[in-house]
Amino acid sequence: MFRSLICRSMKSFISKLFFSFITLTTSLAMAQSADQARRIFDAHKNYKEAALTQRRFKQKDILPLIEKRKTNPLYEVQSVGASFEGRNIQMLKIGSGKKKVLLWTQMHGDEPTATMASFDMFNFFEGQNDGFDDFRKKILDNTTLYFVPMLNPDGAEKYQRRTMQGIDMNRDAAARQTPEAVILKGLVDQLKPDYGFNLHDQSPRYSAGRSPKVATISFLATSYDYELSMNKVRERSMQLIVGMNKLLQTYIPGQVARYSDDHEPRGFGDNVQKWGTTLVLIESGGYVGDPEKQYIRQLNFMAILSALGSVSDNSLTKENREDYYKIPENGRWLYDLVVRNASVKQAGKTFTTDLGINRNEISYSNATKFFYYSKIEDFGDLHPQYGSEELDATGLTVEKGKVYPTIYKNVSEVSKLNALNLLKEGYTYVRLASDSNTRALGLYFTTSPLHILRGGQPAPSGTPGLGNTATFILKKGSKVKYAVINGFVYDLDNFKSVTGNGIIE
Repeated sequence: MFRSLICRSMKSFISKLFFSFITLTTSLAMAQSADQARRIFDAHKNYKEAALTQRRFKQKDILPLIEKRKTNPLYEVQSVGASFEGRNIQMLKIGSGKKKVLLWTQMHGDEPTATMASFDMFNFFEGQNDGFDDFRKKILDNTTLYFVPMLNPDGAEKYQRRTMQGIDMNRDAAARQTPEAVILKGLVDQLKPDYGFNLHDQSPRYSAGRSPKVATISFLATSYDYELSMNKVRERSMQLIVGMNKLLQTYIPGQVARYSDDHEPRGFGDNVQKWGTTLVLIESGGYVGDPEKQYIRQLNFMAILSALGSVSDNSLTKENREDYYKIPENGRWLYDLVVRNASVKQAGKTFTTDLGINRNEISYSNATKFFYYSKIEDFGDLHPQYGSEELDATGLTVEKGKVYPTIYKNVSEVSKLNALNLLKEGYTYVRLASDSNTRALGLYFTTSPLHILRGGQPAPSGTPGLGNTATFILKKGSKVKYAVINGFVYDLDNFKSVTGNGIIE
């Protein structure tokens, strides 16, 4: 009896000791992983590809970056096919390990963040004697990486989502009506990759759950059937995502989300998972103050390299897949700007309302640049929604701005005006002469914080409301406190902007 008691106590002690050892080992491993991720994140500036500084690049901009690697023994560069318009699509192979990883970017032509990060990663793999040699060796000895850094070059040329056939190739995995989809399916069949990274961008207006926080990075462990079944292939997707989420929380706390895993039978992610490849879908969303997504590019660089490290040493299997479901789902709760509690006067009556405003990108200069055109997308009680930027207009009245009486010959003359003085007097609109040479440009922009009307263009009438261009003033009594020009707020008591995001209609 006494001996039995000792044995049970000893077993309990050993069990607790073993559990403590496992907990300590796991904690140390997590700390080491976080430290490694921090070092990678901080070192990004050393590997950032200098030829790519803004989102709207084209295939011609990355071709020299691929070409110079054809003579580098680290790579095998292979043509894998041609786009609908005949552009050569290339794949870069790096590493010699048993585990095969296929990474593709820009299957949607206007989603380039991970393309930039891919070339940053190439620069990283070419580095040496920088403190990452062991990490690089671990990845390249244990994995073989296959990068397709721009799968839809025709779409990138126009900076549009779809291929030149007008087809969303991420809904073409089953029919394969696009040559780009045929190429991707062929690579999956040929390589039989163990892991796949399907790299995208998403709208900056997704929120991380029902919150005011923008979903900067979103994930999806795609489902391979309508029943949302689970197998080892999909479980590893979740484990990889759980690991990346932990690291990202240091840099974007509360700004990681996940997509609903409803099955999409036409989607490449769902089908690649069904075909036996552990697939992680990553979406780069928005980050306030980062319109060109350079910070998000840095996050991609750190998160994907860290994930490749977890694949190479199989440490991803230590993650609990159930933690995947703790990541909040993407929500549609954000506007670019919400003006709250503004007073509106209509038909002799006064009421309080909110205005939800979005700033939409309009391409110009052959889709290499963009300007914003903002509209009032919602009008009423918006208390369940949030704004990436918010303005409390309590005690202020929304009014349509006035049209300045002087007519100007061209935009250059308008740019010489003192915009602050005009706005303080309630003038938001300036009119051009009817023979102005801007008519051929259509909708365009001005760096003056004013709304310019071409000759013959009528001034908006009535109270600013749903569907209108987001140009109006907010007054307290007779004093103009704020001017909203094309969806951008100017505080007239603290006017900081020399240039603005004006619009020409």
